Amino acid sequence: MQQKVQTYIEKLQLLTPKGAVIVGVSGGTDSVVLLHVLISLGYDCIAAHCNFHLRMEESNRDEEFVRNLVNSYSIPFYSIDFETTKYAKLHKISIEMAARDLRYAWFNQLAEKLDAQAVVVAHHADDSIETMLMNLVRGTGLRGITGIPPRNKIVVRPLLCCKREELENYLIENELEHVEDSTNHENKYVRNKFRNEILPVLEEINPAARENLYKSMANFEGNLAIYEQAIDKIRNDIVENSGIDIKLNIEKLNEQVQISTVLFEILSPYGFNSVETEQIDLSLKSESGKVFYSHSHRLVKDRKYLIINEKENYNENNYLISQSDSEITSPIHLIIQKLKIDTNYKLSTLRDCVHIDASIIEFPLELRRWKEADVFYPFGMTQKKKLSDYFIDQKFSIPEKEQCWLLVSGEKIVWIIGHRLDNRFKVSDKTQEVLELSLMI
Repeated sequence: MQQKVQTYIEKLQLLTPKGAVIVGVSGGTDSVVLLHVLISLGYDCIAAHCNFHLRMEESNRDEEFVRNLVNSYSIPFYSIDFETTKYAKLHKISIEMAARDLRYAWFNQLAEKLDAQAVVVAHHADDSIETMLMNLVRGTGLRGITGIPPRNKIVVRPLLCCKREELENYLIENELEHVEDSTNHENKYVRNKFRNEILPVLEEINPAARENLYKSMANFEGNLAIYEQAIDKIRNDIVENSGIDIKLNIEKLNEQVQISTVLFEILSPYGFNSVETEQIDLSLKSESGKVFYSHSHRLVKDRKYLIINEKENYNENNYLISQSDSEITSPIHLIIQKLKIDTNYKLSTLRDCVHIDASIIEFPLELRRWKEADVFYPFGMTQKKKLSDYFIDQKFSIPEKEQCWLLVSGEKIVWIIGHRLDNRFKVSDKTQEVLELSLMI
């Protein structure tokens, strides 16, 4: 079995020969076998044990067993105590989820502290089958029926190539001691119900049920690889990056066979769930302006695009520019300098660089966002225009309007930064000194 695990590790590049690995050791069959296999294969192991204090004295017994086991291998050992029940109540989650969150958060901290190449846990093929069935019952997509992934960031699972029966045989053959978790036979936890009740019933219906599930998961993994390749191609065709915004081309999106599926795959990394992506799908044929929120991002339905940006990217603060400032870097990067009108002077025609009659300016200047009542005199025009109308004429999206900064002198708009100068501040024949403002992108 050791060679089987090593081949699996090499095939999926889960570990390298050099660099410490943190091994999660509970004291049960799976983790005891995992630790023995990795040490036998020559990996630099550090054992880590979590005491969740869920089983009275049994939890302390497990910790003491693991401590003695690790001492027999003469490898480093770390342990931690958790108030799991208290954490679950505080966060209003199940005991199972609380233990999972606490365990992996600590593993990640320990890995960073010890500069470990990976955290190794003892999930095996039967665990993966149980996960697949649990996901199916909850409702899932193709990714959910491929079971447990062999790698999730820093966490790796080299025993997924092995069945529970193989681990039990390895334990006996190598005369390894272990401790038994009494709750493994209780069915109050969801996973135990699948392990102790549902899978045995499936095997009554078809004795080859477990083996067929192994094969199905392997097939699903192959299907998932093809599916993800197709999604990547669609994503590259539909998604455009525009500064801090992500844009989805609505016309190209509407060409897809399964729009809701494509939307879910593209939007889920930004925190949107299946219910929200279905609502976004329904909005595609409606008027622009609809806004949807995930926990971290906002999506705006514009005329031609679905526009995604992070919630915290919108800054409503106002900023002052004093007469002595030659550069500011927040909230945008501006270079400011005064120029004399002479024979070498050349008026800027760039959108990101404007020349202003310095004698008209009132300091301090102000940087702020636009307001509904804002008006200005567009460069080259003598009549005022509502800023909201200018945005419509220029086909600004909602995020583009929100991200736009104005340079203001007194109560007058001087420059829609990066877009249009106000005609009242242009350089004229009477101008003697010019204020140059350059937007650095």
